[in-house]
Amino acid sequence: MKLPHWPRRVFAQLLLSQTVVTFGVTAVTAGLFLAPVSSELDHDAMQRALSIAQATATDETIARAADTRDVVTAQRNAEQIRLATGASFVVVTDLDGIRLSHTDPGRIGHRVSTDPEPALGGRSVTAIQQGTLGRTARGKVPLRTADGRIVGEVSVGISDDSIRRRLLKMLTGILLCAGAGLAAGTAATLLLARRLKRRTHNIALADISALLAEREAMLHGIREGMVALDQRGRIRLANDEAVRLLGLPGDCTGRPITEVLPPGRLTDVLTGRITGADLPAVRDDRVLVVNRMATTEAAVVTLRDRTELESLVRELDTTRSLTEALRAQDHEHANRMHTLLGLLELGRHEEAVAFISEQSGSHAVIAARIAEQVQDPHVAALLAGKTAVAGERGVRLVLPPAAHLPDAVVDARALVTVLGNLIDNAVDALAPGGGGRLEVTLAAAGATLLLQVADSGPGVPEELREQVFEEGWTSKDAPAHRPRGLGLAMVRRLVERTGGRIVLDTGPLGGARFTVELPEALLTAQLVEA
Repeated sequence: MKLPHWPRRVFAQLLLSQTVVTFGVTAVTAGLFLAPVSSELDHDAMQRALSIAQATATDETIARAADTRDVVTAQRNAEQIRLATGASFVVVTDLDGIRLSHTDPGRIGHRVSTDPEPALGGRSVTAIQQGTLGRTARGKVPLRTADGRIVGEVSVGISDDSIRRRLLKMLTGILLCAGAGLAAGTAATLLLARRLKRRTHNIALADISALLAEREAMLHGIREGMVALDQRGRIRLANDEAVRLLGLPGDCTGRPITEVLPPGRLTDVLTGRITGADLPAVRDDRVLVVNRMATTEAAVVTLRDRTELESLVRELDTTRSLTEALRAQDHEHANRMHTLLGLLELGRHEEAVAFISEQSGSHAVIAARIAEQVQDPHVAALLAGKTAVAGERGVRLVLPPAAHLPDAVVDARALVTVLGNLIDNAVDALAPGGGGRLEVTLAAAGATLLLQVADSGPGVPEELREQVFEEGWTSKDAPAHRPRGLGLAMVRRLVERTGGRIVLDTGPLGGARFTVELPEALLTAQLVEA
């Protein structure tokens, strides 16, 4: 025979287990209640028997009958008391313990079945004892004459059957109460089980363990950050990638997201104050793409690290710009070759030589001047490339004669990122109109580096000079391959992370001027020599 299986569903297990527990608790409670009730009934019966015995002992007629061993009088009066009180027996004995009355007349004249000595000795006694009439609750008192002499005892018994009948009457009420409690508990368990069934989608208990293991493996195995927030904005869980990308502390679980992250666009996106899909945000030097999905009880946020992709996209943009510049230079070179060919065909050899010298020396002169003023190779290469790209877009990029940067940059990569973003923004602002001018100034003051990027463009209104540094803010149309509004936000983060500052105002050329101060960005002379 196959044994019934334990139910697999969570709600069924809960219903069964809670029903068993409720039934068991009800049974134990009823049993614990009945135990003292039975004892109390026995005690009440013994006290009642004692009271009847004491009342009987005050009857002087019975006392004289015991003193004179008058069986007839003792039997008549004892039976009257028994019938009046409903006792099982009222027995009167003499000093030797010989019965003078009994419900069974045939036992009169015989010694009582239980020890009469305590009562004959002057003490009142109560007990549950087994006698000739079965198990009874008894009360025994000494029987005294008017002058106080003990002439016998009075023993009164109440049958155990009457006690049990009283207990059964009480038991019915107790069982009704227990049944009502059991029914209420079962109904509450059923409601709880149904609610749990809806909440758990009627899945099996074994499936919960498997789902938990799969969730842990998925959360910590994927390469995207994932953060779950409750309705109050507190972190319920965060996988390893989210902790790394956001720089969360180890005890972040249970804490509000606004407590572990500084105010800004990223925090606003995580809390839902800014909505949308694939929202860009910056955390330190990382570019993140954030998506938030809210549910009835929580919100799940996914994070993708686009830092390397953003760097590659910027390099792609630079490559495209250089390609366009090379295409334009190729076209210009063809025009120059046609001009040179015409000069040679006209026999103007001296003008041809001068034309070649002028064209070949202009770019070399610009590169040489940049290398002379900017001794760091990374920054010099950046400025040379940006000068060529800006020139092809009709923008003139110049370095003032006082501009100078020694070959002592601590973090050339960060400086190239800051300077490249500022130049790109200035060129984008000048290129539509054409013929603009862009000045880049570099200066060293001990270990502090000062740089300025000023243009002759339309500038930035004063009320927008703080807003331009916010993540996602832009005045340009975003291209399809990457979001806008991250460059200046990243620049500001990089500058402030090193303890520096960046200021936007109106420059001498009439357009925007960005002034950046980077402390400890240069090695001192002693360190360079070392």
